[in-house]
Amino acid sequence: MIFANLLFLYLFLPLNLLLYFLFKSVVYRNIVLIVFSFLFYAWGEPVWFLLLLFTAMIDYVHGQLIGRYRGTWIAHAALISSLVVNLGILVTFKYSGFFIGNLNAIFGTALPVPTFSLPIGISFYTFQTISYVVDVYHGEVEPQDNPFWYLLYLSMYHQLVAGPVVRYADINREICGRRVSAAEFSEGLSRFMFGLAKKVLIANVAGEFAIEYMEGNLARLSVGGAWFGAIMFSLQIYYDFSGYSDMAIGLGRIFGFHYKENFNYPYAATSVTDFWRRWHISLGSFFRDYVYIPLGGNRRHQYFNLVIVWFLTGFWHGASWNFILWGLYFGLFLLLEKRFFLHKLEQLPRAVGHIYLLFVAVVSWVIFYFTDLGRLGTYLKIMFGLSGRPIWDSRIGVVVMNNIFWMLIALVFCMPLVRLFQRFVAQGLGDKQVLVLRCCQVPLNFTLLLLCTAKLVGQSYNPFLYYRF
Repeated sequence: MIFANLLFLYLFLPLNLLLYFLFKSVVYRNIVLIVFSFLFYAWGEPVWFLLLLFTAMIDYVHGQLIGRYRGTWIAHAALISSLVVNLGILVTFKYSGFFIGNLNAIFGTALPVPTFSLPIGISFYTFQTISYVVDVYHGEVEPQDNPFWYLLYLSMYHQLVAGPVVRYADINREICGRRVSAAEFSEGLSRFMFGLAKKVLIANVAGEFAIEYMEGNLARLSVGGAWFGAIMFSLQIYYDFSGYSDMAIGLGRIFGFHYKENFNYPYAATSVTDFWRRWHISLGSFFRDYVYIPLGGNRRHQYFNLVIVWFLTGFWHGASWNFILWGLYFGLFLLLEKRFFLHKLEQLPRAVGHIYLLFVAVVSWVIFYFTDLGRLGTYLKIMFGLSGRPIWDSRIGVVVMNNIFWMLIALVFCMPLVRLFQRFVAQGLGDKQVLVLRCCQVPLNFTLLLLCTAKLVGQSYNPFLYYRF
């Protein structure tokens, strides 16, 4: 099941809210969330919920062992065991086919290549459970004594299948003690509706353009058409993933949980370094805290550590060479910025850094898109005018003119203009701002719901891009 679905919007979520707020006890509310998380996750492939249950059980036990025997070899062994089990499961389901396929290609062997279907959300909940065990080991959190509450942490459907990567330390107090005020419920609902609109009204439309230009006949593609397709995919992946994060954060707020922000207008960045402080913040902080710093961080072997982190960042996104290239591509720019020109870039007008970042980012999403490296090379040649294709074609002009209003909206909401407008309004309204903004939220939420419903009626299945990662 996905959020951008009429069944979820008009049956699953209302029923969940009704049963949840029917109880005042946090214990019963937790039970309701566990049951609905099970239904949500098991809707497509129930068997994979057994894997999630197994993961939760294993790491609940590991956490208890570490907490009981902290500072001894037993705690250290439990940490190693947890990492081996969790990473072993992830590698088996996500990467075994990639490794064996490449071994066959290199050595000419004919080993059978596993064809596991990827359990939804395994990359996210694996990182969450690893962060929990590591934090317990370092004494940053106490182990959760109730196995059902640990299952709740790991399985909450709000952020289970596509993030953000929520750390136990951020919500452990809210698992057993939280309240939902009318103001927070309203804010959460508005955040959810805004994220839904980003997914349905912008990401899905941009995705249709991206498919048309990036998966069509490249022999007929102009340079302008190649750039248009790349820009459309850049918009799609931002609005798709940030829209999901908005919905997850909004749902969490509705049920009393406060998840950290996962996006902060990344396309407004002025360098690659700045971009990765704003894009998929929870993943970046995970690799920083659990890989980069333990390797030595900035203290020793900094550049080597960066290469490892960005290799793993790319590989985390998928078992394909293009993802590894994508990660190393960003790692290279980060290395160059740190070593040579970030300080100089910061002294230039912001527009220069902004144009530089957008260029680097759009090219990166082309690498990210194509798992076929041959097709990737052809597309990049077309983009940079190395294939003898025309610069422009009349079809692009017609498409742009017919969709100019939608494109302006998509570009505006990439930038923090809305946030600046809210601050301007807040300064003008003073103490009345809260009441006025809340009054505006109700018709706006209703309008967005109607528009999204009209768009979703008769629409085929449109999962979030990050479901497959």
